[in-house]
Amino acid sequence: MTDTATAVTTGTWNLDPTHTEIGFTVRHLIGKVRGKFTGFEGTLVTADDITASTVNVSVDLSTIDTGTAGRDDHLRSADFFEVESHPTMTFASTGVTQKSATDFVVAGDLTIKGVSKPVELKVEFLGEGGDPWGGTRVGVEATTEISRKEFGIDFNMPVEGSDKLVIGDKISIHINAEAVLQA
Repeated sequence: MTDTATAVTTGTWNLDPTHTEIGFTVRHLIGKVRGKFTGFEGTLVTADDITASTVNVSVDLSTIDTGTAGRDDHLRSADFFEVESHPTMTFASTGVTQKSATDFVVAGDLTIKGVSKPVELKVEFLGEGGDPWGGTRVGVEATTEISRKEFGIDFNMPVEGSDKLVIGDKISIHINAEAVLQA
């Protein structure tokens, strides 16, 4: 931890789904495909010592949205997320490390298709303030990268006449979030 402490109101904060995006990017052939999940809930519990804070998020995998209905249906299938058997993806923090006044690493367990793996989110604290409805909000931006194969999501196809595959293994995850302090 650095000598610079971040002042955040202690308490329980719930993700605001209207002002939060949980998105991803994956390599496809020679380009990239971007998508997001529109159904999720999450709680941030801030402590007096910010490094003792916790984060828990659950994502409804059936709400995947890449802008193409056929691709989204395929991603929900047994080839990828298998949402009928594994409807949610979860993240539960295991530790918080402060790197600067606004930069943190939040370690935790990411679970997809019943497989849990440790991940580290690089988190930027964007601030705390009031909103027009009398509430108090915090804003954060977080990023990480995972291997989809480590979670049992290994469907792919070879590119004809090449040793390349259609879909990349590395998934970049990006989260822009606002959370509202609960009374």
